[in-house]
Amino acid sequence: MSTNTDIQISVELQQLINADLAHHYGIIPKNNIEGVLELYVDETKVSPEIKDELELYLGTTLAFEEISSERLNKALFVYYRKNQGNQNTTSQSLSSVENSFLDNLIFEAKSIGSSDIHFEVYEDEARARLRIDGVLVEKYKVPKENYLELVNKIKIESNLDITEKRLPQDGRINYKDFDIRVSILPTLHGEKVVMRLLGKDASNISLEDLGLEAEEQEIYLEAVKKSNGIVLISGPTGSGKTTTLYATLKLLNSVKRNIVTVEDPIEYTLHGINQVQLKEDIGLTFSSALRSFLRQDPDIIMLGEIRDAETAKMAIRASLTGHLVLSTIHTNSALGTISRLVDMGVPAFYIAETLNLSVAQRLVRKLCPHCKKEAPFNQNELPRNYKLPRPLQHHFTPVGCTECYYTGYKGRRAIYEMVSITDDVIDAIKNNSKNIEQNISYKYQSLADKAFGLLEAGETSLEEIYSLLISA
Repeated sequence: MSTNTDIQISVELQQLINADLAHHYGIIPKNNIEGVLELYVDETKVSPEIKDELELYLGTTLAFEEISSERLNKALFVYYRKNQGNQNTTSQSLSSVENSFLDNLIFEAKSIGSSDIHFEVYEDEARARLRIDGVLVEKYKVPKENYLELVNKIKIESNLDITEKRLPQDGRINYKDFDIRVSILPTLHGEKVVMRLLGKDASNISLEDLGLEAEEQEIYLEAVKKSNGIVLISGPTGSGKTTTLYATLKLLNSVKRNIVTVEDPIEYTLHGINQVQLKEDIGLTFSSALRSFLRQDPDIIMLGEIRDAETAKMAIRASLTGHLVLSTIHTNSALGTISRLVDMGVPAFYIAETLNLSVAQRLVRKLCPHCKKEAPFNQNELPRNYKLPRPLQHHFTPVGCTECYYTGYKGRRAIYEMVSITDDVIDAIKNNSKNIEQNISYKYQSLADKAFGLLEAGETSLEEIYSLLISA
């Protein structure tokens, strides 16, 4: 784990105490040798009474090393994030898979804004990692002898077959305020588990909060308020595509419209919208659901994803018969979406006739405004083939402080690449859709342009947008 503190501790030591205990007493584990647990302790808090309390609570002999409050607090924010909710994470002991451990880990992940929990097993060890702001952080080591018990508990809670260890399985765990999508994959040394945390409440999602610029929002609203056609949003997994679609549905939802969706999974529930969960094992696929939707008198259809040629052609057919279709697709750019549809066998003239707007989207981590540092810009740090659109003398780099848990970043924002289907684009699609990028004069801001704009404005760092500049 890369940190911004001079105190370095292993994951095994980190999990000996929980976050509540660490912050309450001002302690960080330093070493655990021959039955003596060595702790760094805040020099302003140390006392014989605290030592007695902790020895009784932890059930082991302790040795203290006093350090300054500044060093201790920095390490606390790096290794023990304070929960943002009201959940009380008590013991995180992994000596056995108690009922409390899995639930505590799930609520800890939820409270600190983690999107995924990964359980992985290797030849000699197993571990748990959390994805926070798009980056995986190792959180716990799991004793190898307890890993199978942990996986079986997850399978039981998500209604999966605990005897099946050769094939992938997908399940779901339901909580009051959120759901968890569970994916289990057989690997060389056992089963890997990924748990995706899904919020149920879509009341706080709105287009205004997604990061669209005024002109982009105008273009987007014009496309989604048409009575027919297709709006496609592209990007890799975890780039915020589904959130954009839900914000769109929330905007369009009214008693005058019949809106139907088919999703895998249903991430949010929206009152007034008819949502269908994909079930491929019984033949309920995107294409079969779409075929049924056309007999349900819909005004707007949302497909979670266009995965294959059959679904793409059905979506085109739906838009041609007077429906607005919203969906996502996995491509690298807005124009790449058009080429992808052609590769799926959709005739170019149908694409030109039905596509309202093609959008590419990414999420970029924002620099912490409390600690970012201005530095001279070195052009040699750019990707070799990237040409600066404008001279840049200075940029900002991440530092780390208590506000950002010493990561240097705080929150993320979406950036968008939008290609409206103008007459110029329609002609290019019909004439040479395979090389559309080289055959249009239409000017639009690419993802690389938007990313450079954030760098120029001091909102993000070069390392965060480097991959977007490579593909420019």
